[in-house]
Amino acid sequence: MSEKFTLYGFNNLTKSLSFNIYDVCYAKTQREQKDYIAYIDQQYNSERLTKLLVDVTDMIGARVLNISSQDYEPQGSSVTILIADESKVPVGDTTVAHLDKSHITVHTYPEYHPDTYLATFRVDIDVATCGEITPLSTLDYLIGSFDSDIITMDYRVRGFTRDINGQKLFMDHRMTSIQDYIDTETLRRYDAVDINVYEANLFHTKMLIKEIDLQNYLFNSDVYELAPRLRLEIMGNLRREMIEIFSGRNIY
Repeated sequence: MSEKFTLYGFNNLTKSLSFNIYDVCYAKTQREQKDYIAYIDQQYNSERLTKLLVDVTDMIGARVLNISSQDYEPQGSSVTILIADESKVPVGDTTVAHLDKSHITVHTYPEYHPDTYLATFRVDIDVATCGEITPLSTLDYLIGSFDSDIITMDYRVRGFTRDINGQKLFMDHRMTSIQDYIDTETLRRYDAVDINVYEANLFHTKMLIKEIDLQNYLFNSDVYELAPRLRLEIMGNLRREMIEIFSGRNIY
């Protein structure tokens, strides 16, 4: 992956990966929506997230110094307000691991709205490393750890280090696209778009699932119990939701 440089002293580069996935589900009744939130809360609790963080830490070759984790019960709109205020407790499961090379964090954000019959689960993962370690090698593992309908990723290299002759190096490995670090079979399942700023060593990739199997998006329902017209309506709502999340704006 990287071209070897002879450095003077310690590698001072900071490499940060921000990884977001979105899982969309159709839950018509309020009871189904609440059951979906409870299901997500159970499936992705702090214990499972801690294991995921430890696995990622092992993959990038770092060592865990300390882990702090907490489970929260999202209850109503007040939980959403607490997310935006740093002085309040965030909604969802939160896990933070402090590494001897830097840090890694995971947050989960389940949400739903009774008028749309759609529930969305977001996972936000940040991996910041210093020196030669890069978090890009963990992408396939992270994507495979969740049901990922939409994925957004940002990778940035900050700072500089010096080679043995004193020449500043702002990048210590060749980089064209985040997609280069994702398995080809995985990429075939998604439409992917890059927005890269090479002069700033800033790379952004977003991915949208191509095929929708409606049964996988129904919570506690069977697709064959639904009338054909309702199936088409649900499929349209799911696709619109995904497109807006992928685009980052209200389109419809």
